[in-house]
Amino acid sequence: MHIRATAGAIVMAVGLAGCVTTPPSEDPVLIKLTEIDQRLQKVERLTNNDSLVELASQLEEARREIRDLRGEVETLAHETQGASTRQRDQYVDIDRRLQSLESRGAVARAPASAGGAVSSSTAGAAAGAAAASKPAAAAASDRARYQQAFDLLKDARYTEARKEFELFMADHPTSDLAGHSQYWLGETYYVTQQFEQALPEFQKVLESYPDSRKLPDAMLKVGYCHYELGQYQQASAQLSRVVQQYPESTAARLAAQRLDRMKSEGR
Repeated sequence: MHIRATAGAIVMAVGLAGCVTTPPSEDPVLIKLTEIDQRLQKVERLTNNDSLVELASQLEEARREIRDLRGEVETLAHETQGASTRQRDQYVDIDRRLQSLESRGAVARAPASAGGAVSSSTAGAAAGAAAASKPAAAAASDRARYQQAFDLLKDARYTEARKEFELFMADHPTSDLAGHSQYWLGETYYVTQQFEQALPEFQKVLESYPDSRKLPDAMLKVGYCHYELGQYQQASAQLSRVVQQYPESTAARLAAQRLDRMKSEGR
């Protein structure tokens, strides 16, 4: 305000002095001072306007909300990663428990089948007992080797698990667990996002172990691998087969979800 008053006084003084010689409308000094006075008035209006203070407050509030949102995004990302790890561990644990139950059933059936061949003689009974012990021992050996490889997979030691599954299938090609080993061999590649290597391993389950309980899961993973490799037509066809052939399975439910996702993505 003091600046404006001073400028106004100067304008008046110069105007009075200038009227002797030069008209005010033509005096360059008076014109310049008038311009300065107008600019000062604009500055005063802006200074007295509360909208600048309000705008600064809104800007700070927006910055605070952005910081909060960034924190929430980081938290959600961490929780999603943790949930994915827990889901994989749970899936592996369920498969392990199922394998344990199946193996127990195989051991229980072995003595029963051998018992029917036992003769009334002592020599026949001894031979029957020896024959029954061999399948039981072989089954126990299979389970131990399979469990060793499976434990490595659970511990995320994928390279070591891969070697153990390969050795298991080489040593026990006719084992009931061979199909499962082939599936988990593919999984050691899939969980490390080596989809080109995982795809043929899952396909081997379909080709070499058509009676395996892991067949629906292997079909699902074949579709997943095609999807990750950008082969959307093959992925859609494979996932559709899972839904059609195993409509009540968990694999079919997951396949349907991926098909819906592909549809939403325009694949």
